[in-house]
Amino acid sequence: MTLFRGELVRHPASPDSPVDHIAVTIERRGAEAVITYELAGEIDEVVFPDLTPSERRDGLWTTTCFELFVRHSGEDGYQEWNFAPSTAWAAYRFDGYRTGMRSADVSAPVISRDMRDGRYRLTVEASVDAAPWHIGLSSVIRHADGGTSYWALTHPPGKPDFHHADCFAAELAPSKEP
Repeated sequence: MTLFRGELVRHPASPDSPVDHIAVTIERRGAEAVITYELAGEIDEVVFPDLTPSERRDGLWTTTCFELFVRHSGEDGYQEWNFAPSTAWAAYRFDGYRTGMRSADVSAPVISRDMRDGRYRLTVEASVDAAPWHIGLSSVIRHADGGTSYWALTHPPGKPDFHHADCFAAELAPSKEP
Protein backbone atom coordinates (compact mmCIF):
# COMPACT_ATOMS: atom_id res chain seq x y z
CA MET A 1 0.00 0.00 0.00
CA THR A 2 1.16 3.52 -0.82
CA LEU A 3 -0.09 6.36 1.35
CA PHE A 4 -0.24 10.14 0.87
CA ARG A 5 -1.37 12.68 3.46
CA GLY A 6 -1.64 16.39 2.83
CA GLU A 7 -3.44 19.61 3.72
CA LEU A 8 -5.07 21.94 1.24
CA VAL A 9 -4.56 25.68 1.67
CA ARG A 10 -7.03 28.42 0.82
CA HIS A 11 -6.12 30.64 -2.12
CA PRO A 12 -5.00 34.04 -0.76
CA ALA A 13 -7.63 35.89 -2.87
CA SER A 14 -10.47 33.69 -1.59
CA PRO A 15 -12.84 35.22 0.95
CA ASP A 16 -12.87 34.01 4.53
CA SER A 17 -14.27 30.51 4.57
CA PRO A 18 -16.44 28.60 7.02
CA VAL A 19 -13.93 25.77 6.46
CA ASP A 20 -10.90 25.88 8.77
CA HIS A 21 -8.91 23.18 7.02
CA ILE A 22 -9.11 20.38 4.46
CA ALA A 23 -7.04 17.23 4.91
CA VAL A 24 -6.62 14.68 2.12
CA THR A 25 -5.38 11.10 2.24
CA ILE A 26 -4.81 8.72 -0.66
CA GLU A 27 -4.25 5.00 -0.24
CA ARG A 28 -3.15 3.03 -3.31
CA ARG A 29 -3.54 -0.73 -3.32
CA GLY A 30 -2.63 -2.20 -6.68
CA ALA A 31 -5.12 -0.81 -9.21
CA GLU A 32 -7.39 0.72 -6.57
CA ALA A 33 -7.18 4.05 -4.78
CA VAL A 34 -9.14 5.38 -1.82
CA ILE A 35 -9.13 9.18 -1.66
CA THR A 36 -10.55 10.91 1.42
CA TYR A 37 -11.19 14.64 1.75
CA GLU A 38 -11.99 15.77 5.30
CA LEU A 39 -13.24 19.29 6.08
CA ALA A 40 -13.40 20.86 9.52
CA GLY A 41 -14.95 24.14 10.57
CA GLU A 42 -18.44 25.63 10.41
CA ILE A 43 -19.71 22.87 8.13
CA ASP A 44 -23.32 24.11 8.44
CA GLU A 45 -22.20 27.22 6.50
CA VAL A 46 -20.99 25.18 3.49
CA VAL A 47 -23.37 24.60 0.57
CA PHE A 48 -23.34 20.91 -0.34
CA PRO A 49 -25.28 19.74 -3.41
CA ASP A 50 -28.17 17.38 -2.72
CA LEU A 51 -27.58 13.65 -3.02
CA THR A 52 -28.29 12.36 -6.55
CA PRO A 53 -27.66 9.09 -8.36
CA SER A 54 -23.96 8.53 -8.91
CA GLU A 55 -23.43 9.40 -12.56
CA ARG A 56 -20.95 11.20 -14.79
CA ARG A 57 -21.86 14.88 -15.03
CA ASP A 58 -20.12 18.04 -16.28
CA GLY A 59 -19.95 21.35 -14.44
CA LEU A 60 -19.47 19.95 -10.94
CA TRP A 61 -17.07 22.79 -10.04
CA THR A 62 -20.02 25.23 -10.07
CA THR A 63 -20.79 24.12 -6.50
CA THR A 64 -18.82 22.44 -3.71
CA CYS A 65 -16.57 19.90 -5.41
CA PHE A 66 -13.36 17.96 -4.76
CA GLU A 67 -10.74 17.37 -7.43
CA LEU A 68 -7.76 15.15 -8.19
CA PHE A 69 -5.31 15.92 -10.99
CA VAL A 70 -2.89 13.18 -12.11
CA ARG A 71 0.11 13.50 -14.41
CA HIS A 72 2.58 10.74 -15.18
CA SER A 73 6.33 11.45 -15.21
CA GLY A 74 7.59 12.81 -18.52
CA GLU A 75 4.10 13.54 -19.91
CA ASP A 76 2.45 16.85 -20.73
CA GLY A 77 -1.04 15.36 -20.59
CA TYR A 78 -2.98 14.75 -17.41
CA GLN A 79 -6.30 13.61 -16.00
CA GLU A 80 -8.75 15.64 -13.95
CA TRP A 81 -11.25 13.89 -11.69
CA ASN A 82 -14.17 15.80 -10.08
CA PHE A 83 -16.07 14.34 -7.13
CA ALA A 84 -19.23 16.00 -5.88
CA PRO A 85 -20.94 15.57 -2.51
CA SER A 86 -24.04 14.72 -4.58
CA THR A 87 -22.07 11.54 -5.62
CA ALA A 88 -21.92 12.76 -9.23
CA TRP A 89 -18.47 12.62 -10.78
CA ALA A 90 -16.49 13.51 -13.90
CA ALA A 91 -13.16 12.51 -15.38
CA TYR A 92 -11.34 14.30 -18.19
CA ARG A 93 -8.16 13.79 -20.15
CA PHE A 94 -6.06 16.75 -21.34
CA ASP A 95 -3.22 16.66 -23.90
CA GLY A 96 -1.52 19.63 -22.22
CA TYR A 97 -2.33 22.68 -20.11
CA ARG A 98 -6.09 23.12 -20.65
CA THR A 99 -5.84 21.73 -24.20
CA GLY A 100 -7.35 18.65 -25.83
CA MET A 101 -10.02 18.18 -23.14
CA ARG A 102 -12.16 15.07 -23.53
CA SER A 103 -13.94 12.57 -21.30
CA ALA A 104 -11.51 10.06 -19.82
CA ASP A 105 -12.32 6.41 -20.36
CA VAL A 106 -12.46 5.32 -16.70
CA SER A 107 -14.66 3.20 -14.48
CA ALA A 108 -17.16 5.00 -12.28
CA PRO A 109 -15.81 5.72 -8.80
CA VAL A 110 -17.76 4.89 -5.65
CA ILE A 111 -18.38 8.06 -3.62
CA SER A 112 -19.60 8.14 -0.02
CA ARG A 113 -20.04 11.01 2.39
CA ASP A 114 -20.37 11.49 6.11
CA MET A 115 -21.03 14.58 8.22
CA ARG A 116 -20.81 14.70 12.01
CA ASP A 117 -19.21 16.56 14.88
CA GLY A 118 -18.33 19.61 12.77
CA ARG A 119 -16.54 17.50 10.15
CA TYR A 120 -17.45 16.49 6.64
CA ARG A 121 -15.78 13.53 4.93
CA LEU A 122 -16.00 12.55 1.25
CA THR A 123 -14.47 9.19 0.38
CA VAL A 124 -13.84 8.04 -3.19
CA GLU A 125 -12.91 4.53 -4.29
CA ALA A 126 -11.55 4.46 -7.84
CA SER A 127 -9.76 2.14 -10.24
CA VAL A 128 -6.41 3.64 -11.20
CA ASP A 129 -3.33 2.79 -13.22
CA ALA A 130 -0.20 1.51 -11.51
CA ALA A 131 2.20 4.25 -12.69
CA PRO A 132 3.78 6.82 -10.34
CA TRP A 133 1.67 9.96 -10.05
CA HIS A 134 2.40 13.67 -9.87
CA ILE A 135 -0.76 14.91 -8.22
CA GLY A 136 -2.71 18.04 -7.64
CA LEU A 137 -5.50 18.04 -5.08
CA SER A 138 -8.04 20.81 -4.85
CA SER A 139 -11.49 21.83 -3.74
CA VAL A 140 -14.08 24.46 -4.53
CA ILE A 141 -16.11 25.37 -1.43
CA ARG A 142 -19.39 27.29 -1.83
CA HIS A 143 -20.42 29.28 1.24
CA ALA A 144 -23.96 29.83 2.48
CA ASP A 145 -23.28 33.61 2.33
CA GLY A 146 -22.70 33.34 -1.44
CA GLY A 147 -18.89 33.36 -1.33
CA THR A 148 -16.57 30.75 -2.83
CA SER A 149 -13.18 29.65 -1.55
CA TYR A 150 -10.59 27.76 -3.58
CA TRP A 151 -8.28 25.26 -1.91
CA ALA A 152 -5.24 23.32 -3.23
CA LEU A 153 -1.98 21.77 -2.07
CA THR A 154 -0.31 24.91 -3.44
CA HIS A 155 -1.37 27.81 -5.64
CA PRO A 156 0.46 29.48 -8.52
CA PRO A 157 0.68 33.29 -8.58
CA GLY A 158 -2.48 35.05 -9.75
CA LYS A 159 -6.02 33.79 -9.77
CA PRO A 160 -6.90 30.20 -8.72
CA ASP A 161 -5.83 27.75 -11.46
CA PHE A 162 -5.85 24.09 -10.47
CA HIS A 163 -4.58 23.05 -13.94
CA HIS A 164 -1.33 25.01 -13.56
CA ALA A 165 1.84 22.89 -13.41
CA ASP A 166 2.70 24.33 -9.97
CA CYS A 167 -0.41 22.64 -8.56
CA PHE A 168 0.96 19.16 -9.32
CA ALA A 169 2.79 19.53 -6.03
CA ALA A 170 3.06 15.97 -4.72
CA GLU A 171 4.28 12.62 -5.93
CA LEU A 172 2.72 9.29 -5.13
CA ALA A 173 4.64 6.12 -5.87
CA PRO A 174 2.78 3.11 -7.26
CA SER A 175 1.54 0.51 -4.86
CA LYS A 176 3.75 -2.54 -4.52
CA GLU A 177 0.65 -4.69 -4.22
CA PRO A 178 -0.67 -6.35 -7.38
